[in-house]
Amino acid sequence: MAVPVSTPDRPARRVSARHFVRLKLRVMGNNFRGQGWRIALFVVGVLFGLWVAVGAFFALAAPGLADEPRFALLTAAFGGGLLVLGWLLLPLVFFGVDETLDPARFALLPLPRRTLVTGLFAAALVSVPLLATLVAVSGLVVGAGALGGWPAVLVAVVGIVGGLLLCVAAARAVTNAFATMLRSRRVRDLAAVLLAVLAALIGPVQIAVLAAVRRADWDRLTGVARVVGWTPFGAPWTAGVEVAEGRPWAAVVKLLITGAAIAALLVWWSRTLESAMVGAASAGPSRQRRGPAGGPVAQLFPRAVGWARRDRFGALVARECRYWWRDARRRANLITIAVVGVFVPVMVNLGGSRLAVDGGEAFGEATANSSPVLVSLSMVFVGVLASMTLANQFGFDGSAYAANLVAGVPGRLELRARMTAFSLYVAPLLGTVAVILAVLLGRPGWLGVTAGGLVAAYGCGLAVNAFVAVLGGYALPETSNPFAMNSGTGVAKGLLTLLSMVASGLAATPVVVAAALLGDVWLWLALPVGLAYGVGAALLGSYLAGDVLDRRQPELLASVTPRR
Repeated sequence: MAVPVSTPDRPARRVSARHFVRLKLRVMGNNFRGQGWRIALFVVGVLFGLWVAVGAFFALAAPGLADEPRFALLTAAFGGGLLVLGWLLLPLVFFGVDETLDPARFALLPLPRRTLVTGLFAAALVSVPLLATLVAVSGLVVGAGALGGWPAVLVAVVGIVGGLLLCVAAARAVTNAFATMLRSRRVRDLAAVLLAVLAALIGPVQIAVLAAVRRADWDRLTGVARVVGWTPFGAPWTAGVEVAEGRPWAAVVKLLITGAAIAALLVWWSRTLESAMVGAASAGPSRQRRGPAGGPVAQLFPRAVGWARRDRFGALVARECRYWWRDARRRANLITIAVVGVFVPVMVNLGGSRLAVDGGEAFGEATANSSPVLVSLSMVFVGVLASMTLANQFGFDGSAYAANLVAGVPGRLELRARMTAFSLYVAPLLGTVAVILAVLLGRPGWLGVTAGGLVAAYGCGLAVNAFVAVLGGYALPETSNPFAMNSGTGVAKGLLTLLSMVASGLAATPVVVAAALLGDVWLWLALPVGLAYGVGAALLGSYLAGDVLDRRQPELLASVTPRR
């Protein structure tokens, strides 16, 4: 007897958030299986996160234990606000987000959007950063309890739970929205502007805090803290302090503000989740554009690479140039360099405590106290940061690197081509940074110092990162989200970044030493010496690292290929 195919043999089980959590744990376990290095990095990340969290715990609990309600409010408002801001910005500019459960994998499943958002949100709560944050903000509960007893403790617990949910929702919503924008080339400029605005928020906050602390104007600081406490950045963390100060109604309102912010972020995330599942953003009807004459070979070369010869080196440079412009993951790194590369040297040379004083006097004092050594140090940092993106340059290719291996591309040639293509985008940015800083300092004659330090540090960074990429490359998740990271690779990225920065900074130290020893003579020698030092370091690095690449191409391909 035939059984109707539409009749299930048993009722379908309802999918809930716990299924997503179990799925994430299962995927994480499978990713760690047979990967001893990944397990070790995961353990190191847990221990480091807990170590930092314990220190933050005592710092946040200290004002309450010392019976200082004002300092408890300041700590909760500013510390909690910076914590939320960090969860917003750090995934965009450095760490990325854990994409163990890729939304695109659920595109063909008949799951309601609410179920999918709830499940992915619950799975996102299972993470080491959230555990470390929970340990850290628990200090607010201890401080609130010391000030207001058990009622303050209960409200503070609800507040920090809401704050943690707010942090995760903000990170997911913002990264998903930027991922959607970066997949559409028509709005890449808008994404860059928005990211620049978000990153620039750190500067004013830092300046305001430093100015208030230096002047010890605690009444002013308290007023600012109360304002921050009524925003989603500070509302969940200051609810317990409100109860301790005898204002339970304010605590209730702040918890409602937190809940409304979480709901708004989840709605925003759900709106952009569909494009993340599809893997593309709608950019309207495409227009047919005629490519350059000369056939497919000529069309491969962008206009910026028209000078390159039509040989193997030129083809590799042209390919990498197109990848850096069209791949959303690589474009996100270029945006990070653009934002931080301009922001950091201005803050180091013109910011800090000097900008906290009033008007033109502060600016004049900053420019007067600047020195070639300080400028060289800031330029070294920017140059090292610019080259840091290449620390996992083969990870961008993934399994596609097999084409280069099969074609037998020499390691030296490949590394030189990758350095050249990346420099076509970064070199104009570094030149712009050098000019902007020289103009802001009011000393155009220091253009050689800024440009020479940048080129020297950037060349050293290229050389160091060539070795780091060959010896420590790791796989990136196969997802359309350019900010996504696999479980365990966040620690790998952090360690490789730290290693790259330290080694590149040490390699560029002779430039800073020369600036300190030569004095005014360095103003004339900085540009030619820095240019020769940087280019020579990059060529030497590609030469030596190329030999290492030739010997371990199969191992590198295996390490950058994602596990399915």
